[in-house]
Amino acid sequence: MGRAQRRHIFIALGFLLLVGIAIHLRLWAIHRRISSNDSQLLRQQFDLANREAMDESAEWRRRFDLEFDKAAKCSTELEQENVDLLERVESLKQELESEKLKCSLHNM
Repeated sequence: MGRAQRRHIFIALGFLLLVGIAIHLRLWAIHRRISSNDSQLLRQQFDLANREAMDESAEWRRRFDLEFDKAAKCSTELEQENVDLLERVESLKQELESEKLKCSLHNM
């Protein structure tokens, strides 16, 4: 009976070992699937954040380009206004000189 009892114990231990291995493999598979889902979720979140950052960057670039165009237009308008004002100043200087000349001729 000693041998039969040992055999039953070894069979029971072997069965428990197999059940333990099966449970361990099942838990490992579940963990791997969860980890795989987590990595896919993280990748999707990263891709989404990356797209949002690119969209925001494009929006800021568009705003910068618009402001740059406005500034360039204003600068061109100011330059033209300065040219017009300089021409007007020259015209007024000539008119003033002409009036001074007329006054000096009348006073003589």
